[in-house]
Amino acid sequence: MSRVHYRGGRIFTATEQEWASSLVVDDDTLLHVGSTEDAERIEGLTRTVDLEGALVLPGIVDAHAHIVGLGEALGQIDLADAADLAEIQDRLRRTAAADPDAPRLCGFGWLFAALDGQLPTRQMLDQAVPDRPVYLAASDQHSAWVNTAALAELGIGPETPDPLSGEIARDADGVATGMLYERAALGLMRDVLDGLTTDADRLAALQSAFEHYLAAGVTAAVDMGLGDPELTALESALEAGEGRLPLRVAGHWIINRHGDHAEELAQVDRAIALSQRHQGPWLRVAGIKIFVDGVIDSCTAAMVHPFADGRHPDAIWDADSLNAVVARADRAGLQVAMHAIGDRASALALGALEHACEVNGDHPRRHRIEHLETVTPDVIGRMGKLGVIASVQPVHADPAIQENWREMLGDTRVARGFPWTELEEAGVRLVIGSDAPTAPYAPLPNLYVATTRRSASRSDLPANHAGYAMTLETALLRATREAAWAAGWEGVTGRLESGLSADFIVLDRDPFQEGVESLLEARVTTTVVAGREVGGLTHGREPVLAV
Repeated sequence: MSRVHYRGGRIFTATEQEWASSLVVDDDTLLHVGSTEDAERIEGLTRTVDLEGALVLPGIVDAHAHIVGLGEALGQIDLADAADLAEIQDRLRRTAAADPDAPRLCGFGWLFAALDGQLPTRQMLDQAVPDRPVYLAASDQHSAWVNTAALAELGIGPETPDPLSGEIARDADGVATGMLYERAALGLMRDVLDGLTTDADRLAALQSAFEHYLAAGVTAAVDMGLGDPELTALESALEAGEGRLPLRVAGHWIINRHGDHAEELAQVDRAIALSQRHQGPWLRVAGIKIFVDGVIDSCTAAMVHPFADGRHPDAIWDADSLNAVVARADRAGLQVAMHAIGDRASALALGALEHACEVNGDHPRRHRIEHLETVTPDVIGRMGKLGVIASVQPVHADPAIQENWREMLGDTRVARGFPWTELEEAGVRLVIGSDAPTAPYAPLPNLYVATTRRSASRSDLPANHAGYAMTLETALLRATREAAWAAGWEGVTGRLESGLSADFIVLDRDPFQEGVESLLEARVTTTVVAGREVGGLTHGREPVLAV
């Protein structure tokens, strides 16, 4: 038996008690959260750790992530801070020269704004790497930029049709330009790359993601992109860990639009079966994930009014098809999570949830809408009345990546982007995630953006509508207690309370005392999951603050 006393800290409990000075961990469970004086009376203490006044928080729960994708991105070319086309090309050349035997190059994170108004073309990439395929996922992951060799590897030619809800960009002569949008990137390209990736590769990527998460203080995550490859990797990791993962994972099974009602409902039935199979303490299939629309940066989000350049795409799903899928999942007790960035998409998503409630009657629900970057006041009010969770990613509101976002909208919709306080005032419960690898996974800079609406990387930029910022305490609750509740873990983690799992982190800075600016400098010194010290600086790993 192990009974460890962590004494003398400033412990934020995320409970009504709010603050404590000592924790006693009995094997994997919190035995005591309270005063140091009371802790020292407990019999059978086997070890004492002096916290020396350090801040302790519940372990961070990443409420929206793509974990295998994060691990894969950690091994790819990072283009998030590439300032222009020349720098993108230079990084590609240097990577190609460093690994001449690599069959293809993969990168991620490039911004449309880096091209200074130019449209991405395959020729731009051919100038850097002409001899092998290059695949570059945009920062939003909903579009991809590829070279001529990659188009050939994908089998894209003049006669290749656009996939349903996707687009292969073409020039006036019908030749593919090198840009793939939505299902052309998330489906056609992803399917080919998945076929070229081994299960061992994905398991290694998953393990890398776990290591980086633990070093940065994340003790549980909700995977919003489960398919067969990702689930196989998680099952392999669970087996290797003898029934335990390094951190808790709740997954949502992707439901793809096929245009065939029977096929779409069959995917829901598959998710139902998987949820019955995976209900363990470390891996759980919680529900389904539906992409209702795309993203603003590439003008694939479903908006009520057109984008600044006149584009006005449809949602990925029509109302009847979406209603049928959501109602089937709701009836089975699955949690429904819907990606909805555009204001038209969020209205469509909410309408599907209202339809499910109408046809299935009353029963416990914790459905969610993901992102909500633009959303009308009417939809916000209806979300509050229906009890729909708003899953938001503050890092997407970082002013450093907003230039193209604002230009694509180009009107008053910009002033209501990421309206977190409006959601809060309407009684909507918010939870915080990262959406890694579309954005950096590290939680402390993410919390800085949440509390300031300022950039975590560019101190010279003004706040992005500071009136929508959260308080530090509220942001922390949404990244711990509320995120755990939304994932169905309220009886397990998310708070520091006797009887719950001993999942907590220790920081070397205290933003409550030093101000939220210290979130950009703070490091996790210790990460504890189920009583085990598994990450942080004590394990010799400096947390990586950006993918």
